Amino acid sequence: MRWDAQALERGDSPAAVSAASPTAALLPLAGLVRTVSTPEFAGITFHEVTAKSVLNKVVAGSRMPFDWTINPYRGCSHACVYCFARKSHTYLDFDAGLDFDSQVVVKINAAEVLRKELAKPSWRHEHVALGTNTDPYQRAEGRYQLMPGIIGALADSGTPLSILTKGTLLARDIPLLKHAAAQVPVGVGISLAMTNEQLSEAVEPGTPGPRARLKLISRLREAGLPCGVMAMPILPWLSDSDEALDSLFGALAAAGATGVTAGALYLKPGTREWFMQWIAREHPHLAGKYRRLYGSGSYASKEYRAWLAGRVRHFKDLHGFSGSQGFSHRDLDGGSDHDNAREEEAQYPAGSIPDTAWHASPRHAGAARSGANSSGAIRSDTAQPPLF
Repeated sequence: MRWDAQALERGDSPAAVSAASPTAALLPLAGLVRTVSTPEFAGITFHEVTAKSVLNKVVAGSRMPFDWTINPYRGCSHACVYCFARKSHTYLDFDAGLDFDSQVVVKINAAEVLRKELAKPSWRHEHVALGTNTDPYQRAEGRYQLMPGIIGALADSGTPLSILTKGTLLARDIPLLKHAAAQVPVGVGISLAMTNEQLSEAVEPGTPGPRARLKLISRLREAGLPCGVMAMPILPWLSDSDEALDSLFGALAAAGATGVTAGALYLKPGTREWFMQWIAREHPHLAGKYRRLYGSGSYASKEYRAWLAGRVRHFKDLHGFSGSQGFSHRDLDGGSDHDNAREEEAQYPAGSIPDTAWHASPRHAGAARSGANSSGAIRSDTAQPPLF
């Protein structure tokens, strides 16, 4: 059952918490303080850890438009069946399926550690991205409230930042983001790829529904903040019809999105197995079609992606996004099928990446070396996303 927006934003009472000793955790996590379960978060276990560092350096050779990330949580109660980050949970000896949805690692000292790292003379005030692996505004944030401290630390240090989320709890921090945007460049991105509430509940059951996220986009824009939308993944035979795409881009335009990136479902190892099990169970008539469309790889066929590109272009033009940047299906000619697919998916919508041309003083000069062009578009990233 989907949690409504209020439930997603609600924390829990300390009196309702039952804590176990560190030995009760499923595995020996580094820095484990305690393992917690509570009735307000039924079915979810929190593993509270103290981190030695929270700034993650993006691996050398990456072409992402940022060099640093922060992931205050590992695992994600949004439980999206298509989530690309599922395999990252296996690095902690959790599984990529139910454990990813229900075993959430929380870096309880994230803000304190971050302030110390940002105060180092070696820090170059480069763009830091949040939401690159698991969602920083998943339900756990209602309990732990890590993001206000993280946003404040980044802004106070003169560090540009961006946030990508499905979580409507972000609305709680709009005043803080407005204050931060007066100090440093800020980018905000919302992930929303469908308007069908029933389909959304089936494939991303722990998230706020499409209507709630559309309202959040409007609230961000009314507050004077940018808001790009990652309309990914578009699901073959489930959310790729003309009716579905028309509804999606029309709703995003009405909400005031500053840019949109759209792309087909990506099934990397770990995600592929979990999603294919879901398709076989919930839509058995599509199981064979998905196997043929994806073959043994992570990407839909080039023919499908080219077809989807044409439909997306049509509806972007129809709803006034033709001048926006960050279109994922744009380079389908030449090169290998794999290279083109990586190029397609590696596009960030306008508004989701801070304007790194901004220089308030020489101390911010490092922010300009992120590799993004003025549109926020980026090139392919062949490396595993930074994690812990």
